[in-house]
Amino acid sequence: MMSVTTVDPIAQFKQWLADAQEAEHVNPNAMMLATSDKEGHPSARMVLMKDVDSRGFVFYTNLTSRKGQELTSNPHAALVFYWKSLTRQVCVEGRIESVSARESDAYYHSRSRLSQIGAWASKQSQPLEGRFELERRVAKYTAKFKIGTIPRPDFWSGFRLLP
Repeated sequence: MMSVTTVDPIAQFKQWLADAQEAEHVNPNAMMLATSDKEGHPSARMVLMKDVDSRGFVFYTNLTSRKGQELTSNPHAALVFYWKSLTRQVCVEGRIESVSARESDAYYHSRSRLSQIGAWASKQSQPLEGRFELERRVAKYTAKFKIGTIPRPDFWSGFRLLP
């Protein structure tokens, strides 16, 4: 289904995202996130957009990861959404801001328990000695939190790109 173009770019994006959700059943919210360090050296990777509203595009990450460090030191980024089945792409550039603790908590607690443990266990952007190291860390945090509520780590939060 093709959408009618609207004057509001965020509303247009939401229409196109809805089209992509019908046409692409695997991660239609996937986006390439391009960042750069203080010296301007670029890096890019795929992440999942978790929200879009009138303010911008939201995603979450480990703040100690390469992207987290780059976004903190140089709060400008670019996004590319590519929907092959629709032969459409959307490019967005803008300033980055941190989402509120309340927003981060709400999204974190909406995730599955295993994803919450994964936030604690994963050392994003850091090399692993092997899969066993990650499995050991998952087991450690599973035992630590048992059946109780798993708090959001203070090193895990979200960013919003303001187009």
